[in-house]
Amino acid sequence: MHKNIQLTVFVGLFLSAVATLVLAAQDKYTLQIPNGLAFSEFKGYEDWQAVGPSQTDAQNVIRLILANPVMIDAYKEGVPANGKPFPEASKIAKIEWRPKKIADPPFSAHTPDTVAGDLIEVEFIEKDSKRFPDTHGWGYGMFDYDAASATFTPATLASKPPQGHDAKCGAACHTLAARRDYIFTAYARR
Repeated sequence: MHKNIQLTVFVGLFLSAVATLVLAAQDKYTLQIPNGLAFSEFKGYEDWQAVGPSQTDAQNVIRLILANPVMIDAYKEGVPANGKPFPEASKIAKIEWRPKKIADPPFSAHTPDTVAGDLIEVEFIEKDSKRFPDTHGWGYGMFDYDAASATFTPATLASKPPQGHDAKCGAACHTLAARRDYIFTAYARR
């Protein structure tokens, strides 16, 4: 009987440990920038249409800019080149990777190709003029990715670039694109 109790305790502890590990697996959609955007507001971003790629030498990253259907439709109608602003509920996701060189055929006969390597972060932008009146109607959020734990965390002042804990974290940079409704990336011709 004593062995049965020990076995029951051992099995109970083992199952508790497994349950803890399962629950510890991150649900990225529970994350939120304090006083800012939530990852859950961009659920399904992985399947949005590409606006275009962006390679930034200064930060040594490759970006893929994706947009939700509201914003893609606006792009197709000529926004922002036609002088009109993006409509409310427009959303962008920027996925960033470290560049990685591959030299294996069939891609590169003579020089290595550069492709997406390790995931670094995901950035989000949302148009909601009522919620973000201080930043020209746009809210911003950045989530750093940690490959070792396969988890995201809201970006901080220690991130590159440094980010404050609010929806204004990208506003200063995007003022450079004011004439394009604060969006840098144009819809790439296909």
